[in-house]
Amino acid sequence: MSNNPLAEVFGFPSNTFSEKAERYRRNKLCPYNNKVPNCTKDKANNPLGVCSIYHRNSPVITCPVRFRQNWLIAENAATFFFGNQANWTSLTEVRLKDANGQSAGNIDVVLVSYDDRGRVIDFGAVEIQAVYISGNVRKPFETYMNNPQDWENIDWSRLADYYPTPDYLSSSRKRLTPQLLYKGAILHGWNKKQAVVVQKSFFETLPNLPRVEQQQAEIAWHLYDLQRQDDQFDLALNNIFYTEYWSAINRISTPESGRLEDFMEILQQKLDDKLENPPDTQTILDIPLQ
Repeated sequence: MSNNPLAEVFGFPSNTFSEKAERYRRNKLCPYNNKVPNCTKDKANNPLGVCSIYHRNSPVITCPVRFRQNWLIAENAATFFFGNQANWTSLTEVRLKDANGQSAGNIDVVLVSYDDRGRVIDFGAVEIQAVYISGNVRKPFETYMNNPQDWENIDWSRLADYYPTPDYLSSSRKRLTPQLLYKGAILHGWNKKQAVVVQKSFFETLPNLPRVEQQQAEIAWHLYDLQRQDDQFDLALNNIFYTEYWSAINRISTPESGRLEDFMEILQQKLDDKLENPPDTQTILDIPLQ
């Protein structure tokens, strides 16, 4: 890949130059069911049109809208929520409030089942989590957009200080876990099922979760991947992992303790450094009494 970090730009592989791909780049369009035709990531007037980056030669999804391709995530979640016979539709960015009327945030996608008169029968919530990036993806993106067809000749090593890599730990600790703890707890209190949409490589960085059968599941972890098909990547369901709510949350949010001996060594080293280099300041005992 010539160390090119950009897997997809405005919906197409960065080394695809079909007429359709060129049109999407020229008009900054999003092919994945964004709320408007254009990409709005980062800045609406100057969008960061990177859908996924390469990591170890595989595309890693960095934009949550990317998961909306063909609304496969809604179809699979609806099967978990309602079975195969229900009438259902999807609602996006639905505000959720707690018992005090305070906002708990927006649910990415709510699927509702309804009867022949259009009355809501049931619902389930879909939480989508793309991967945060460490480094800076805008600099490589702007370099690429200046001349996309010359991407093979770009000296990507010049951009080493900006080279983006997936930050799975921040994605789970700073984003996914708080979302599931707060919004998820409200939904769990209502006895409503949840589907969590992530990429398979992201799920594999999480702690081992206690698995249950589908009939006992309160959360369905839908694991997706990107598969190259001609001039585009296709989103594909790789696996479904079923868990209860609290057992999964407790496992994700509880860090595994390291060795006490290792921490004691750190304390000893810091103490040794302090005793060898005492601070050049007076303590209260050094101040003469008047």
